[in-house]
Amino acid sequence: MRCIPAIGAACGDAKQGKMLRITWKQNGEVVFKLCGRMDVENVGDLTALFASEGKGHRIVLDLLELTLVDRDAVCFFEGCEADGIELRNCPTYIREWITRERQRG
Repeated sequence: MRCIPAIGAACGDAKQGKMLRITWKQNGEVVFKLCGRMDVENVGDLTALFASEGKGHRIVLDLLELTLVDRDAVCFFEGCEADGIELRNCPTYIREWITRERQRG
């Protein structure tokens, strides 16, 4: 399993809880486990990881330890699902927000 300790956050932000940790493993599918807070700054980083690590594999996002997201992150997750990426252990508030964004169109 590989880990990126803090994506899209400066070292000082970690003290304020503004950090996203991503770990992933490959075994037929690539599972990215997201921990902490995710916002628009992290979307590009995840997209780059999908391109570099997910080639030829099924991609799964494990959101169990994701504590806070913004609207950009929710829209990103909605697009991920539309592209066939599984959202595993998706917190209820994120699932409901994704549903509302889909209904908005």
